Amino acid sequence: MMLRYLLLGTTLGLAACTSPATHYYTLVPTTESAPKAVTPADFQFELLTVRMPVQVDQPQLVVRQDQGRLAILDNERWGAPLADEFHDALAAQMERQLGVRDLSGLPKNAGQPVVSLQADVRRFDSVPGQYALVDVVWSLSRRGNDDSKRTTLTCATVVKDNAGVDLNSLVLAHQKAIGDLAARIAGTARQWADNPAVGCPR
Repeated sequence: MMLRYLLLGTTLGLAACTSPATHYYTLVPTTESAPKAVTPADFQFELLTVRMPVQVDQPQLVVRQDQGRLAILDNERWGAPLADEFHDALAAQMERQLGVRDLSGLPKNAGQPVVSLQADVRRFDSVPGQYALVDVVWSLSRRGNDDSKRTTLTCATVVKDNAGVDLNSLVLAHQKAIGDLAARIAGTARQWADNPAVGCPR
């Protein structure tokens, strides 16, 4: 009998010492089995480093509780640094919209112009049960074959998508917001590369 109680006490003690499971999330969307067919852009594309607000650029998910409070969720974490997650997600969505690969850090074809994208995330708000919001100032830069003539366009876009109470729904809302952002940037890039007089999307 004493041995039975001892084993039971040991089991309960180990259970009490067990830490909660850690969950990992990503902003990179699942690859579509049959992505939509798009006409490839007539320029090469590269996505430069993404800048992220320090308040949310944490290993853990940071959610907004009210107007002035943030909560850092210790056991809910990003699969990579948030700036890298956003960069890779935006790159994947831009590739899907433009029909060309991101050639950042890779050799470029000397016979084709290059459009570079710089993204500065001003806000990355996560409000469970309400919305996911991204506020991004982005800049396009186009250089020609001889790299002597460069033109730029700087715009700002705010995208807000509804989110459920659970964190997975919140992350999926951020994925959708980044997809919407990429669609606006890619549409502008296609027009602006052909006509520098084209302005920012409304």
